[in-house]
Amino acid sequence: MSEEWNTRTKLVHSGVKRSQWGEVSEAIFMTQGFVYDTAEQAEARFIKSEPDEFIYARYGNPTVAMFEERMAAIEGCEDGFATASGMAAVNGALMSFLKAGDHVVASRALFGSCLYILDEILPRFGIDVTLVDGTDLSAWKSAIRDDTVLVFFETMSNPALEVVDIQAVSEMAHAVGALVVADNVFATPTYSKAVEQGVDIVVYSATKHIDGQGRALGGIILGPQDLIRGKVEAYMKHTGGSMSPFTAWIMLKGLETMDLRVRAQSATAAKLAEALVGHPKLARLIYPGHASHPQHELVMRQMGNGGTMLAMDVKGGKEAAFCVLNALKIALISNNLGDAKTIATPPAQTTHQRLPEEQKKMLGITPGLIRLSLGIEDTDDLIGDILQALDHA
Repeated sequence: MSEEWNTRTKLVHSGVKRSQWGEVSEAIFMTQGFVYDTAEQAEARFIKSEPDEFIYARYGNPTVAMFEERMAAIEGCEDGFATASGMAAVNGALMSFLKAGDHVVASRALFGSCLYILDEILPRFGIDVTLVDGTDLSAWKSAIRDDTVLVFFETMSNPALEVVDIQAVSEMAHAVGALVVADNVFATPTYSKAVEQGVDIVVYSATKHIDGQGRALGGIILGPQDLIRGKVEAYMKHTGGSMSPFTAWIMLKGLETMDLRVRAQSATAAKLAEALVGHPKLARLIYPGHASHPQHELVMRQMGNGGTMLAMDVKGGKEAAFCVLNALKIALISNNLGDAKTIATPPAQTTHQRLPEEQKKMLGITPGLIRLSLGIEDTDDLIGDILQALDHA
């Protein structure tokens, strides 16, 4: 029956496992181990445990399983494995399927920690990595080889909001038998159609829109059951990157309101973009939902909405951008995103500061760039706050 429900219903009810007491809110099973009725039962469970049979919290837990099932239901995947953080999910999704000698093609416009894995960690293990301009289909076509094992990209890049043509890249990858892994954080589960468009493995940082209230780190790897309960589960449970039961409970509570939050945040982002277009203090405005975005048509085809993120490049560089940031009264200066509170981030000086200057320039991460993650505050209040702060540039 749950397959027939619409997304908002799934966000509240999918995957629920009630105890004998019939609790309304999902229970937190704060235990690291489980008791067996007999020695024979213990032996049987270690040989092959059924979906609702548990051995050890690093392998699985009822609260965590609820979160995994709910996320799989809304994403349109068969299964999921919840992780301790978004980066544990990215690392796990890549390391589960790669070995020495394999070839990976990835978009070069990635979050700094993702780039570190591709630039620094994978090559240490003899994995060949080719980085390309994710918006250039000819670059993907040239880079993907017959021996390419995996392609990886952010469906919408952090922080310059470049968009990858999911279907086109997936078709190229699948033509050579490569697995498609996508970080879908900026698209959000609300607007995601990644699986429909060809992605095999979807990765989320649950820290962002899924929690949405700045409380906990978490992540999840989603995909076909044979891959998730095969290579992914084997890698994650033995390397220790699984999610805690308390975190899973927080994420379940976040999912109940995620659709409402994300739609309100996106509406605010669209109105703010309209208010900022042509502003004399800005060298550049980047919002995928605005017609001025170079990939606007692709964005609307893939997501149907511009999302919750907006970036603005303040004239005058770092000094002017810092004046704007310091003048904000509602928006907070921080480095998270997807929160109920509006967050402003200077990526060149924080999340992407370790990148060489030439690479920042190539990715459009200028000294004056401010990434805005829109919250659920009153839209007019937020627009007024951003406009008054720009007066200080």
